[in-house]
Amino acid sequence: MKKTASEEKQVKTTKEKASAKKTVKKAEKTTVTVKRKPTVLFVASEANPFIATGGLADVIGSLPVALAERDKYDVRVIIPLYGTMEEGYKTHLTYLCNFNVPVAWRNQYCGLFSYKKNGVTFYFIDNEYYFKRDTLYGHYDDGERFAFFSRAVLECMQHLDYYPDVMHCHDWQTALSIVYLKTIYSARYGYDHIRAVFTIHNIEYQGKYGRETLEDLFGLPQNVGPLLDYDGCLNLMKGAIQCADYVTTVSRTYAEEIKDPYFSHGLQYVINDNAAKLKGILNGIDVDLYNPEKDKRLFANFSAEDTSGKKVCKAELQKMLNLPVREDVPIIAVISRLVSHKGLDLIKCILEELLSEDIQVVILGKGEPYYEGYFNYVSDTYSGKCKTIIAYNKDLSSKIYSGADIFLMPSKQEPCGLSQMIACRYGTIPVVRRTGGLNDSITPFNDSRENGNGFAFTNYNAHEMLYVIKDAIYTYGNKPVWNKIMHTAMTTDFSWGVSAAQYEKLYDLFI
Repeated sequence: MKKTASEEKQVKTTKEKASAKKTVKKAEKTTVTVKRKPTVLFVASEANPFIATGGLADVIGSLPVALAERDKYDVRVIIPLYGTMEEGYKTHLTYLCNFNVPVAWRNQYCGLFSYKKNGVTFYFIDNEYYFKRDTLYGHYDDGERFAFFSRAVLECMQHLDYYPDVMHCHDWQTALSIVYLKTIYSARYGYDHIRAVFTIHNIEYQGKYGRETLEDLFGLPQNVGPLLDYDGCLNLMKGAIQCADYVTTVSRTYAEEIKDPYFSHGLQYVINDNAAKLKGILNGIDVDLYNPEKDKRLFANFSAEDTSGKKVCKAELQKMLNLPVREDVPIIAVISRLVSHKGLDLIKCILEELLSEDIQVVILGKGEPYYEGYFNYVSDTYSGKCKTIIAYNKDLSSKIYSGADIFLMPSKQEPCGLSQMIACRYGTIPVVRRTGGLNDSITPFNDSRENGNGFAFTNYNAHEMLYVIKDAIYTYGNKPVWNKIMHTAMTTDFSWGVSAAQYEKLYDLFI
């Protein structure tokens, strides 16, 4: 039976409604499947390549990039905008906004800038009064400067409408970010779900201030005082440890060591009280930067599979330093700050006895005048066997890493250490003391005579160290065995990808 025009119109409308419902359902289904990446915000006082004074900048310049490459987390970093930052980056920053930051009774201007690099968004906190200075640290008002920075980190979130799932803070300069988050910001919309991770790079530097600064300087109420109160003062690192959801250190061994008064610089009670949330994750190094196959600073390039270029590096280094060009003589290198806790007192104790062996020694570094003077004296006395260069010189350090045979690093304390990893990359075999990251990164060949990537001794004892150095010298004479150790060292995976995977597992606990 033929439908009337009215009936046909009704059928058409019904079909259109059904089609529209299907489209809506499909759209709803599509919307559900789009999942936001969880976010991590790194909070630190410096980061490569923008501004750096030490190892912290290497970590903040590399770890977020390695995490971003894994593509599970939206990774961002926030640091102060220092006046000494590289101009090449400064001129390319994007201005986002400005706002005022309350710091106790102060109400300070804050500008916010951004820069995207290697898949990571970097934010910069601008305040010229606090950060336009010749140096990053060591100012009379560092407590106020980094209280402002820590508070600005939290304030900027509402202006960006960005509240990370994890806020990962580093060292005492950012400790107040966690204290603020877990106290005066804890009940505010957007902040209540943020989890906090605090990383201790070196427990010696804790951020200690008088108790009178709680309200006037840091803007914290009296009931927060007990979180920071420790050993007669306010300890910012202690407050972050108390408030953080997890606390990490830069190696597994260091995480255990800082429970002991010998290593903890007075914080052993807090560390042990919070041991359940303490985790050690070994730092990595930039394996593209420290790559003997591509490093342009070397006299010749080489690889784990073809080390012929290393012989060229050794010969050219000997020529440069006026040492006899002898392939059969092992070069022992020290690249370090010349200070006691780097084990320089041990080296001083046995150096002249060591030089009675058929070896050459190269020392590069600056530090305490006492050690600079002594190593210069030995260099003059043992001309042709020992060369001391009192300087920080990246170009020369690369040439020494690639041209030496043995790398000596007998630190008293070493939270992580990078030099032993760099030495391995260049086929220069480390001799280290079993402490901190040295213990976690170097597998001693002298333990099993099989799969080691270096040599190690345990006690802080000069002649125990000398015994192990002589073992390394003896082993150097057995070329097939030495070549095997070199291959193991050069192929050990010290990349940031390994560390990033472990941090990702930690963040996953919060998601």
